Amino acid sequence: MKKVFFLFFLCVSLIGFSQDDEEYSNLNWLTDFDSAKKESSSSKKPILIYFTGSDWCGPCKMLKKDFFNTEAFEAKAENFVLLMIDMPRRLDIITPEQKKKNKVLVKKYNQKGGYPNLVALNNNLSVIGELSGYTFLRETDRHFAFIDMLIKK
Repeated sequence: MKKVFFLFFLCVSLIGFSQDDEEYSNLNWLTDFDSAKKESSSSKKPILIYFTGSDWCGPCKMLKKDFFNTEAFEAKAENFVLLMIDMPRRLDIITPEQKKKNKVLVKKYNQKGGYPNLVALNNNLSVIGELSGYTFLRETDRHFAFIDMLIKK
C-alpha cells in the first residue's frame, strides 16, 4: 500500500512540474497587423510590436515571463495597442498565411532580425522607438524605461 501511495504522489508531483510555468496574463495581444492599425487609429494609442520566436528563443520566453506577464507591465499596457509577431520554427503554432504576414512585418520593422525585439509605432505607423534583446541577467529595467519613455511621448 505504501508503494501505491508513493507512486500516486510521485505522479501527481510530476504532473505539477510538467505544467507550463507561464503566468496568467490579462493582456490582449493582437496577432493581426490590420486589426492593430484599426485599433490604433481609433484609440490614438501607439502600437507596441513584440517580435518573438515563441518556441525557440530563450530570451523571448524569459522576457515574456519577467516583463510582459507582470502586474507592472499590465498597468502600463493600457497605453498601447499590443501586437505580437511570432516567428516560430514549429509549423503547428501559427498558420502558413499568418507566417507570410509576419515575415512581411519582420522585413519592414525588424530589419536587424534580433529577438526579442520591441518596436513602437505611432498611429501614423511611423517608428517612434525600438529596443532589442534581453539578457540572461533577467533585468527588466531597460524595458520599463523604454515603455515609460514611450508613454511620455
